[in-house]
Amino acid sequence: MEDPLFNHIRPFDGEEIPVAAKRLSESREFLSLFSRMLGWNEEVITGMLQEVTTPEEFQSRFFMPVIKELTRTTTGGVTVSGMENLKKNEAYLFVSNHRDIILDSAILNTLLIENGYLYCQAAIGSNLLINDWVTDMVRLNSCFIIERNLPVKEMVTSAGLRSNYIRKLVETKKNSVWIAQREGRTKNGDDRTQHALLKMFKMSGPKEFAENFKELRVVPLAISYEWEPCDDMKTEELYKRGSGEYVKTPEDDMKSMYRGLAEQKGKVHFAIGKPIDNELKAIGRYSNNGDRVAALADRVDTVIHGNYKLWPNNYIAHDLMRGSTRFVRAYSDNEKECFIETMKTKIGRLDGNRSILNGIYLSMYANPVRNYLEVETRDGK
Repeated sequence: MEDPLFNHIRPFDGEEIPVAAKRLSESREFLSLFSRMLGWNEEVITGMLQEVTTPEEFQSRFFMPVIKELTRTTTGGVTVSGMENLKKNEAYLFVSNHRDIILDSAILNTLLIENGYLYCQAAIGSNLLINDWVTDMVRLNSCFIIERNLPVKEMVTSAGLRSNYIRKLVETKKNSVWIAQREGRTKNGDDRTQHALLKMFKMSGPKEFAENFKELRVVPLAISYEWEPCDDMKTEELYKRGSGEYVKTPEDDMKSMYRGLAEQKGKVHFAIGKPIDNELKAIGRYSNNGDRVAALADRVDTVIHGNYKLWPNNYIAHDLMRGSTRFVRAYSDNEKECFIETMKTKIGRLDGNRSILNGIYLSMYANPVRNYLEVETRDGK
């Protein structure tokens, strides 16, 4: 995509790539961090980055081997469903729930490439570009930038630019696109699509609603981790936000990125929905744009909630919150004991009211069950 208007948000391209790869290979902080996390010698990592001249080389020589090693050592296995919903050499706009800063899009790309589909360019907030090596790594890995914390007038201009950038990627079939359904990770497990995101998509393309979104080939994606590696950090953040004490720092973001990559996650599942297409005609008949956007957001959420892979931890948390045994057949006594002991250990490290902290932690795992049950009730299952 040659349009210079996109230069400050697009991934690195052309001659920028070997220069950025060299910078990355010389970053002491980057080498130390990834060497410690992977158990690899720094020289091995440096060698993987040598002579990288294209995004595909960066992905195949460095990033995908790293992600495969991390999923091997920090997960109980990654599974995927719904690949049959996609066509080879077709570009899609994956609108996804968001659990982990790096791994959500990284694992998706590993699955897509292994199965012969187009690589995704992933959206990343400018607030996460906390230093030079993080910026180099994500822009080498086909990430484009979502500008945050702009004045209102500049934010509208930026949204229009992003909208055009995403649409051109999908139209030209150069890459698919991955973007979170809301700004930032979902902290409480209640995955909801922000209407502002869909309004941003609509800013480019045809005026007619159904035609506009049909061009984008929106695919809802549900990502679930058996154990959230940052669950205690998310609990602490929500607790402090509730009392007005929380102020996020770049150090917090770096810690979340590292923990998300390095900590145990248990089993992981990616559920790819069908492209939202046939539903668009009915949605387009609503009398105003606000209702259309709300209906489309609801459709995306319904697919994500209905496809979300529920683990024993989710059912345990749901039962514990309600003091019930409704889902007792979905987990063993040992699994319940493990969950409770893990929660006690993690919450025990935090300062604050234990009852409130426990409730926040349990909600994070229980809300996907609640949302799934709502879909079942709505669909009459």
